[in-house]
Amino acid sequence: MLRIGLTGGIGAGKSTVAKELASLGAVIVDGDKIAREVVEPGTPGLAALVEAFGEQILAADGSLDRPALAAIAFSDDESRATLNAITHPLVGARSQELITDAGPDAVIVQDIPLLVENQAAPMFHLVIIVWVDAQERVRRLVGSRGMAEEDARARIAAQATDEQRRAVADIWLENTGTEDETRAAVRELWATRIVPFAANVNMHRPAENAPELDDPGYGERLAGRLWVTLGADAKSVTTDGADARVVLAEGVAEDAVIVRLGDAGFAQVEPGFYRGSDPGRAVAVRVGTQAGAGTT
Repeated sequence: MLRIGLTGGIGAGKSTVAKELASLGAVIVDGDKIAREVVEPGTPGLAALVEAFGEQILAADGSLDRPALAAIAFSDDESRATLNAITHPLVGARSQELITDAGPDAVIVQDIPLLVENQAAPMFHLVIIVWVDAQERVRRLVGSRGMAEEDARARIAAQATDEQRRAVADIWLENTGTEDETRAAVRELWATRIVPFAANVNMHRPAENAPELDDPGYGERLAGRLWVTLGADAKSVTTDGADARVVLAEGVAEDAVIVRLGDAGFAQVEPGFYRGSDPGRAVAVRVGTQAGAGTT
Protein backbone atom coordinates (compact mmCIF):
# COMPACT_ATOMS: atom_id res chain seq x y z
CA MET A 1 0.00 0.00 0.00
CA LEU A 2 1.22 3.46 -0.91
CA ARG A 3 -0.10 6.27 1.27
CA ILE A 4 -0.05 9.84 -0.02
CA GLY A 5 -0.92 12.91 1.99
CA LEU A 6 -2.58 15.64 -0.10
CA THR A 7 -2.95 19.10 1.33
CA GLY A 8 -2.77 22.81 0.62
CA GLY A 9 -4.36 26.01 1.77
CA ILE A 10 -8.09 26.57 1.54
CA GLY A 11 -8.94 27.55 -2.02
CA ALA A 12 -5.75 26.08 -3.49
CA GLY A 13 -7.57 23.50 -5.61
CA LYS A 14 -6.97 20.20 -3.81
CA SER A 15 -10.31 18.88 -5.05
CA THR A 16 -9.22 19.15 -8.69
CA VAL A 17 -6.06 17.16 -7.94
CA ALA A 18 -7.97 14.58 -5.88
CA LYS A 19 -10.58 14.03 -8.60
CA GLU A 20 -7.90 13.41 -11.21
CA LEU A 21 -6.05 10.99 -8.93
CA ALA A 22 -9.33 9.15 -8.30
CA SER A 23 -9.96 8.85 -12.03
CA LEU A 24 -6.52 7.25 -12.37
CA GLY A 25 -7.25 4.62 -9.73
CA ALA A 26 -6.34 6.12 -6.37
CA VAL A 27 -8.59 5.60 -3.36
CA ILE A 28 -9.43 9.04 -2.00
CA VAL A 29 -9.95 9.45 1.72
CA ASP A 30 -11.38 12.96 1.88
CA GLY A 31 -10.87 14.61 5.25
CA ASP A 32 -13.46 17.34 4.58
CA LYS A 33 -16.09 14.81 3.50
CA ILE A 34 -15.44 12.65 6.55
CA ALA A 35 -15.48 15.72 8.78
CA ARG A 36 -19.02 16.43 7.55
CA GLU A 37 -20.05 12.81 7.98
CA VAL A 38 -18.99 12.57 11.63
CA VAL A 39 -21.09 15.60 12.66
CA GLU A 40 -24.30 14.71 10.87
CA PRO A 41 -27.54 14.92 12.93
CA GLY A 42 -27.71 12.21 15.53
CA THR A 43 -23.96 11.61 15.74
CA PRO A 44 -21.88 11.86 18.91
CA GLY A 45 -19.72 14.38 17.06
CA LEU A 46 -22.52 16.88 16.61
CA ALA A 47 -23.63 16.41 20.22
CA ALA A 48 -20.10 17.21 21.40
CA LEU A 49 -19.95 20.37 19.28
CA VAL A 50 -23.27 21.60 20.67
CA GLU A 51 -22.04 20.97 24.21
CA ALA A 52 -18.87 22.93 23.51
CA PHE A 53 -20.23 25.85 21.44
CA GLY A 54 -23.94 26.03 22.20
CA GLU A 55 -27.14 25.47 20.25
CA GLN A 56 -26.55 28.59 18.16
CA ILE A 57 -24.42 26.40 15.87
CA LEU A 58 -27.51 24.40 14.84
CA ALA A 59 -29.71 25.16 11.84
CA ALA A 60 -33.50 25.08 12.14
CA ASP A 61 -33.62 21.45 11.00
CA GLY A 62 -31.14 20.36 13.67
CA SER A 63 -28.16 20.02 11.32
CA LEU A 64 -24.87 21.80 11.82
CA ASP A 65 -24.87 25.44 10.70
CA ARG A 66 -21.31 25.51 9.42
CA PRO A 67 -20.97 29.29 8.97
CA ALA A 68 -22.22 29.79 12.53
CA LEU A 69 -19.70 27.26 13.85
CA ALA A 70 -16.89 28.79 11.80
CA ALA A 71 -17.66 32.28 13.11
CA ILE A 72 -17.13 30.99 16.66
CA ALA A 73 -14.48 28.31 16.21
CA PHE A 74 -12.11 30.39 14.10
CA SER A 75 -12.36 33.49 16.25
CA ASP A 76 -9.50 32.54 18.58
CA ASP A 77 -6.90 29.82 19.16
CA GLU A 78 -8.68 28.26 22.13
CA SER A 79 -11.95 27.81 20.24
CA ARG A 80 -10.14 26.37 17.24
CA ALA A 81 -8.29 23.92 19.51
CA THR A 82 -11.60 22.83 21.05
CA LEU A 83 -13.06 22.19 17.60
CA ASN A 84 -10.03 20.17 16.55
CA ALA A 85 -10.02 18.11 19.75
CA ILE A 86 -13.60 17.04 19.07
CA THR A 87 -13.46 16.36 15.34
CA HIS A 88 -9.94 15.10 14.66
CA PRO A 89 -10.20 11.77 16.58
CA LEU A 90 -13.53 11.04 14.88
CA VAL A 91 -12.13 11.81 11.44
CA GLY A 92 -9.05 9.71 12.15
CA ALA A 93 -11.05 6.65 13.17
CA ARG A 94 -13.32 6.82 10.11
CA SER A 95 -10.34 7.38 7.81
CA GLN A 96 -8.65 4.26 9.12
CA GLU A 97 -11.77 2.21 8.41
CA LEU A 98 -11.72 3.33 4.76
CA ILE A 99 -7.98 2.65 4.41
CA THR A 100 -8.35 -0.87 5.80
CA ASP A 101 -11.22 -1.59 3.42
CA ALA A 102 -9.18 -0.46 0.38
CA GLY A 103 -6.86 -3.47 0.46
CA PRO A 104 -3.09 -3.96 0.75
CA ASP A 105 -2.14 -2.98 -2.82
CA ALA A 106 -4.11 0.27 -3.02
CA VAL A 107 -2.80 3.77 -3.60
CA ILE A 108 -4.42 5.76 -0.81
CA VAL A 109 -4.63 9.53 -1.14
CA GLN A 110 -5.68 11.21 2.08
CA ASP A 111 -6.97 14.71 1.40
CA ILE A 112 -6.26 16.40 4.73
CA PRO A 113 -6.67 20.20 4.96
CA LEU A 114 -4.70 20.43 8.23
CA LEU A 115 -2.02 17.82 7.51
CA VAL A 116 0.78 20.31 8.20
CA GLU A 117 -0.83 21.82 11.28
CA ASN A 118 -1.42 18.35 12.75
CA GLN A 119 2.19 17.28 12.05
CA ALA A 120 0.91 14.24 10.16
CA ALA A 121 3.43 14.29 7.28
CA PRO A 122 5.65 11.42 8.60
CA MET A 123 2.70 9.02 8.28
CA PHE A 124 2.88 9.12 4.48
CA HIS A 125 5.20 7.81 1.77
CA LEU A 126 4.70 11.08 -0.10
CA VAL A 127 3.22 14.47 0.72
CA ILE A 128 1.79 16.55 -2.11
CA ILE A 129 1.25 20.25 -1.49
CA VAL A 130 -1.13 22.03 -3.86
CA TRP A 131 -0.14 25.70 -3.96
CA VAL A 132 -1.68 28.97 -5.09
CA ASP A 133 -0.69 32.35 -3.65
CA ALA A 134 -2.88 33.79 -0.91
CA GLN A 135 -4.37 36.60 -2.98
CA GLU A 136 -5.60 34.19 -5.64
CA ARG A 137 -7.04 31.94 -2.96
CA VAL A 138 -8.99 34.89 -1.52
CA ARG A 139 -10.30 35.67 -5.00
CA ARG A 140 -11.44 32.07 -5.49
CA LEU A 141 -13.09 31.83 -2.07
CA VAL A 142 -15.01 35.07 -2.56
CA GLY A 143 -15.93 34.40 -6.18
CA SER A 144 -16.63 30.66 -6.16
CA ARG A 145 -17.79 29.98 -2.62
CA GLY A 146 -19.46 33.27 -1.81
CA MET A 147 -17.30 33.77 1.28
CA ALA A 148 -16.86 37.27 2.67
CA GLU A 149 -13.35 38.56 2.00
CA GLU A 150 -12.69 39.12 5.71
CA ASP A 151 -13.71 35.55 6.49
CA ALA A 152 -11.57 34.20 3.65
CA ARG A 153 -8.50 36.03 4.91
CA ALA A 154 -9.15 34.85 8.47
CA ARG A 155 -9.41 31.22 7.35
CA ILE A 156 -6.15 31.51 5.37
CA ALA A 157 -4.36 33.18 8.28
CA ALA A 158 -5.45 30.39 10.63
CA GLN A 159 -3.75 27.74 8.48
CA ALA A 160 -0.09 26.86 7.95
CA THR A 161 2.20 29.26 6.13
CA ASP A 162 3.78 28.51 2.77
CA GLU A 163 7.13 28.04 4.53
CA GLN A 164 5.64 25.42 6.85
CA ARG A 165 4.10 23.60 3.91
CA ARG A 166 7.37 23.62 1.94
CA ALA A 167 9.12 21.99 4.89
CA VAL A 168 6.97 18.84 4.53
CA ALA A 169 6.46 18.82 0.76
CA ASP A 170 7.83 15.95 -1.30
CA ILE A 171 5.93 17.31 -4.30
CA TRP A 172 5.09 21.01 -4.69
CA LEU A 173 2.27 21.24 -7.23
CA GLU A 174 1.56 24.78 -8.39
CA ASN A 175 -2.09 25.09 -9.38
CA THR A 176 -1.73 28.45 -11.10
CA GLY A 177 -2.58 27.48 -14.67
CA THR A 178 -5.70 26.13 -16.28
CA GLU A 179 -7.58 23.13 -14.94
CA ASP A 180 -6.43 21.10 -17.95
CA GLU A 181 -2.81 21.96 -17.17
CA THR A 182 -3.25 20.86 -13.56
CA ARG A 183 -4.84 17.57 -14.59
CA ALA A 184 -2.01 16.93 -17.07
CA ALA A 185 0.58 17.52 -14.34
CA VAL A 186 -1.24 15.05 -12.08
CA ARG A 187 -1.34 12.41 -14.81
CA GLU A 188 2.39 12.76 -15.38
CA LEU A 189 3.05 12.49 -11.65
CA TRP A 190 0.89 9.36 -11.49
CA ALA A 191 2.64 7.64 -14.38
CA THR A 192 6.24 8.55 -13.60
CA ARG A 193 6.32 8.47 -9.82
CA ILE A 194 3.24 7.21 -8.00
CA VAL A 195 2.61 4.00 -9.96
CA PRO A 196 6.25 2.80 -9.93
CA PHE A 197 6.61 3.84 -6.28
CA ALA A 198 3.53 1.81 -5.35
CA ALA A 199 4.80 -1.22 -7.28
CA ASN A 200 8.19 -0.99 -5.60
CA VAL A 201 6.66 -0.75 -2.12
CA ASN A 202 4.37 -3.71 -2.75
CA MET A 203 7.39 -5.78 -3.88
CA HIS A 204 9.77 -4.37 -1.23
CA ARG A 205 12.00 -3.34 -4.11
CA PRO A 206 14.40 -0.36 -4.32
CA ALA A 207 13.97 2.22 -7.06
CA GLU A 208 16.39 2.05 -9.98
CA ASN A 209 18.42 5.13 -10.91
CA ALA A 210 16.54 7.47 -8.59
CA PRO A 211 17.94 11.02 -8.74
CA GLU A 212 19.75 12.76 -5.91
CA LEU A 213 17.77 15.89 -5.09
CA ASP A 214 18.89 19.15 -3.51
CA ASP A 215 16.33 19.39 -0.72
CA PRO A 216 17.71 20.85 2.54
CA GLY A 217 14.62 19.90 4.54
CA TYR A 218 14.47 16.27 3.51
CA GLY A 219 16.66 14.92 6.31
CA GLU A 220 14.11 15.93 8.92
CA ARG A 221 11.29 14.36 6.90
CA LEU A 222 13.27 11.15 6.45
CA ALA A 223 14.00 10.93 10.17
CA GLY A 224 10.33 11.47 10.96
CA ARG A 225 9.26 8.65 8.67
CA LEU A 226 11.82 6.27 10.12
CA TRP A 227 10.75 7.08 13.68
CA VAL A 228 7.08 6.52 12.77
CA THR A 229 8.02 3.22 11.11
CA LEU A 230 10.24 1.84 13.85
CA GLY A 231 8.94 3.49 17.02
CA ALA A 232 10.46 2.05 20.18
CA ASP A 233 12.49 -0.47 18.16
CA ALA A 234 14.89 2.35 17.22
CA LYS A 235 17.38 3.72 19.72
CA SER A 236 18.50 6.54 17.43
CA VAL A 237 17.91 7.92 13.95
CA THR A 238 20.33 10.40 12.41
CA THR A 239 20.26 11.86 8.92
CA ASP A 240 22.48 13.75 6.55
CA GLY A 241 20.17 14.79 3.75
CA ALA A 242 18.84 11.63 2.13
CA ASP A 243 21.27 9.35 3.99
CA ALA A 244 20.09 7.93 7.30
CA ARG A 245 21.61 5.79 10.01
CA VAL A 246 19.43 3.83 12.40
CA VAL A 247 20.66 2.15 15.56
CA LEU A 248 18.13 -0.37 16.81
CA ALA A 249 17.11 -0.57 20.44
CA GLU A 250 18.69 -3.11 22.74
CA GLY A 251 17.54 -6.62 21.98
CA VAL A 252 16.00 -5.74 18.58
CA ALA A 253 17.41 -7.70 15.65
CA GLU A 254 17.40 -6.36 12.11
CA ASP A 255 15.16 -9.23 10.97
CA ALA A 256 12.40 -7.79 13.15
CA VAL A 257 12.21 -4.55 11.14
CA ILE A 258 12.87 -5.59 7.52
CA VAL A 259 9.21 -5.94 6.58
CA ARG A 260 8.19 -2.70 8.27
CA LEU A 261 10.96 -0.81 6.51
CA GLY A 262 9.94 -2.35 3.20
CA ASP A 263 6.31 -1.36 3.75
CA ALA A 264 7.49 2.18 4.53
CA GLY A 265 9.42 2.42 1.25
CA PHE A 266 12.91 1.36 2.35
CA ALA A 267 13.89 -1.92 0.67
CA GLN A 268 16.73 -4.08 1.94
CA VAL A 269 19.60 -4.40 -0.54
CA GLU A 270 21.87 -6.34 1.78
CA PRO A 271 22.02 -6.87 5.54
CA GLY A 272 22.25 -3.49 7.21
CA PHE A 273 21.67 -1.47 4.04
CA TYR A 274 18.42 -0.23 2.47
CA ARG A 275 17.51 1.98 -0.46
CA GLY A 276 14.38 3.99 -1.06
CA SER A 277 11.57 2.68 -3.26
CA ASP A 278 10.66 6.17 -4.49
CA PRO A 279 11.76 6.59 -8.13
CA GLY A 280 11.75 10.36 -7.62
CA ARG A 281 14.45 10.50 -4.92
CA ALA A 282 17.55 8.53 -4.01
CA VAL A 283 17.54 7.50 -0.34
CA ALA A 284 19.97 5.32 1.62
CA VAL A 285 19.37 3.90 5.10
CA ARG A 286 21.91 2.00 7.18
CA VAL A 287 20.57 -0.10 10.03
CA GLY A 288 22.62 -1.59 12.83
CA THR A 289 22.27 -2.98 16.31
CA GLN A 290 23.80 -1.29 19.33
CA ALA A 291 26.57 -3.87 19.40
CA GLY A 292 27.43 -3.26 15.76
CA ALA A 293 26.59 0.42 15.49
CA GLY A 294 30.14 1.42 14.78
CA THR A 295 30.60 -0.99 11.90
CA THR A 296 27.37 -0.81 9.87
